[in-house]
Amino acid sequence: MAQKGDQLDQETISCSICLDLLKDPVAIPCGHSYCMSCIKDHWDGEDRKGIYSCPQCREDFTERPVLKKNTMLAALVEQLKKTGLQAAPADHCYAGPEDVACDFCSGRKLKAIKSCLFCLASYCEKHLQPHYDSAAFQKHKLVEPSKNLQENICSRHDEVMKMFCRTDQKCICYLCSVDEHKGHDTVSAAAERAERQRELEVRRQTIQQGIQDREKDVKLLQQEVEAINHSADKTVEDNEKIFSQLIRLIQKRSSDMKQQIRSQQETEVSRVKELQEKLEQEITELKRRDAELKQLSHTEDHNQFLHNYPSVSALSESPHSSSIKTKPLRYFEDVTAAVKELRDKLEDILRDEWTNISLTFPEAEVSLPQPEPEPESRAEFLKYSCEITLDPNTVNRQLLLSEGNRKVTKMNHPQFYSDHPDRFTEWQQVLGRESLTGRHYWEVKLRGVGEAYVAVSYKDISRAGELNECSFGHNDKSWALCCPSGQFEFWHNNNKTSISGPGSSRIGVYLDHRAGVLSFYRVSKTMTLLHRVQTTFTQPLHVGVKIGWWFVLSRKSSVEFCKVK
Repeated sequence: MAQKGDQLDQETISCSICLDLLKDPVAIPCGHSYCMSCIKDHWDGEDRKGIYSCPQCREDFTERPVLKKNTMLAALVEQLKKTGLQAAPADHCYAGPEDVACDFCSGRKLKAIKSCLFCLASYCEKHLQPHYDSAAFQKHKLVEPSKNLQENICSRHDEVMKMFCRTDQKCICYLCSVDEHKGHDTVSAAAERAERQRELEVRRQTIQQGIQDREKDVKLLQQEVEAINHSADKTVEDNEKIFSQLIRLIQKRSSDMKQQIRSQQETEVSRVKELQEKLEQEITELKRRDAELKQLSHTEDHNQFLHNYPSVSALSESPHSSSIKTKPLRYFEDVTAAVKELRDKLEDILRDEWTNISLTFPEAEVSLPQPEPEPESRAEFLKYSCEITLDPNTVNRQLLLSEGNRKVTKMNHPQFYSDHPDRFTEWQQVLGRESLTGRHYWEVKLRGVGEAYVAVSYKDISRAGELNECSFGHNDKSWALCCPSGQFEFWHNNNKTSISGPGSSRIGVYLDHRAGVLSFYRVSKTMTLLHRVQTTFTQPLHVGVKIGWWFVLSRKSSVEFCKVK
């Protein structure tokens, strides 16, 4: 009873906001007590401005109550602390409506941290301690707190159901196995759980593989979307240029036609006006002669008439004039007709050819892109050959580039290269210039004895730092085939795969970026597959070369990208 009284006392002097013993206790006008800081924070955070309420009884105060420390209650708390009553530890919070409560706490129950399948009870940290300390509880099965422990009790025999009937597919107790389930296929619940657990793991692996496959398909579809958008944008841009060129060509032809018509117009008008002026001069001359003849015809003196007639008669002949033949003028109508004929032909061409252009568009059907089969012969690989050049801005100072930046050689002394943020500073390696997507094939030739890495990498790989940050093959941003004088090794994400077989001085690399395939081959008279990677590449790749520190320098060790045909 004393313990229960202590529990009651603890609840009486606990703050209903923080659920801990009162600190600087204050009483508000309704009579309820709180920690001073708790009630201040509560009122500061209330939504209703100008109205303050009690968290327990909800009584409202129009004016914010003045808080003063309750010295008597504070002294009582201190006195109880001295007698052994302490605040609940921070990790011992009380059980709420959604929590599993401790079955052994009296008064206000603490939240359970474990449930025991043997005892069919839940325990807080304090009451769970005997399960850890006493040997009698060592075989008890502790699980996360559960509200459904009573479901493990057989409703018929009131026993824990530790058996499983495979015939009826249900959990049973031991008495059920010798009673109504006698002769059935029964096993322990633990054994059935183990079997189902194995099945569950297999199913999970299948589901996880399905997730990976679908995630890969989603990425492939995203790549398809990007490819469609890129192709459409480029096609629109190219066609705008083509149609702009056609429009400019037609506009130029129209301008030329206009200029020719105006020039011909000027020529014809000038010719007609010239003839018109000539005729007007002839008319003037004829009028003058007609006037002289008229004057002679009116002379009354016969002798004077006869004397002047010979001279006037000679002038009576009409001056020579070329005959002017006129016809309906149709100088430029033929040009208009020809242009209309050209327009009709263009309309026919555009109508017929536009149908053919429309037929070239792919059907609006989205399907998962299927990876193309990997080439089998070297001749087939060479169809995808690409020329690789190394980027001087990335090369480590211990390496020398030559042969048009296709060859890299390990040097005894550092080379002079200007500072650049893309340069590898810690490891003797270099990246290629080309950003690789799609299908590509290249070959490298190795000279000297030692260790060289033929790699591909994302461009954003670190340029400085520890091995796992920037060295090819030792992080998730690069894949590398190590080609020592002995056995080959493949590296990715700092994981090594040993590859059996003799070494080779010529290595072929095949990349199908879209299908996520990366393959390395030993190249001689035939091609021998060394290692194949099947993954999902999320960025364009760049070729990489790394030469080990212990490469034998006296042999002029180098790696060169071959020109293959």
